[in-house]
Amino acid sequence: QVQLVESGGGLVQAGGSLRLSCAASGRTFSSYRMGWFRQAPGKEREFVAALSWSGGNTKYADSVKGRFTVSRDNAKNTVYLQMNSLKPEDTAVYYCATGPVRLGVPSYEYDYWGQGTQVTVSS
Repeated sequence: QVQLVESGGGLVQAGGSLRLSCAASGRTFSSYRMGWFRQAPGKEREFVAALSWSGGNTKYADSVKGRFTVSRDNAKNTVYLQMNSLKPEDTAVYYCATGPVRLGVPSYEYDYWGQGTQVTVSS
């Protein structure tokens, strides 16, 4: 069993920054392939970023490329999502997830999910 717990969400003004964390437990973290997703009210869950088990390979949605950075600290069993230049359209609940597919994009390629953390960007 894998447990994922997100933290770091909050309210920020447009142009500001937040760093989300996802703490993992339950099996060898360094083998996890991780992803970040978000879901805004009334919208489907969408892919944000993915990270290989080593952290050496990443993938981003076009909407966040150049503004968001995903990273991991395997010694702390934690994955991060640094979000800069935030926009009101980034407002959503953000989820981390892990699954067997390297740099997976569709949500069905992930089999364990956190509970989510709310990010609200005011204009």
